[in-house]
Amino acid sequence: MRKKNKPDLSGFVFSTDPSFQFEAADQPEPETISAAHQKLRIRLDTKQRAGKAVTLVTGFTGKRDDLAILGKQLKNFCGTGGSVKDGEIMIQGDQRDKVLQWLLKNGYRDTKRI
Repeated sequence: MRKKNKPDLSGFVFSTDPSFQFEAADQPEPETISAAHQKLRIRLDTKQRAGKAVTLVTGFTGKRDDLAILGKQLKNFCGTGGSVKDGEIMIQGDQRDKVLQWLLKNGYRDTKRI
């Protein structure tokens, strides 16, 4: 049995604006710049996490795959869990000192702890 109303794969449903123009979200990812030129910021965050602290690393410029690799390396070094979402690396717990130490050792010179 075939469905008559197949969902739109792009998520576009309906617009009442007669001058609406649908634009595809296929934007190329920026190239990853070298570690020495990355401006990373490290901070502790507890918002919307039931009071549990996470270390956030923000400011990475580059491809998502490279960000995921960096996140995995930081999680392995700290020995904790975490994730990579919305251009941020989240590491469980207060790991700011360890993360800063690892980033500076691996060539991320313009890294600041906020």
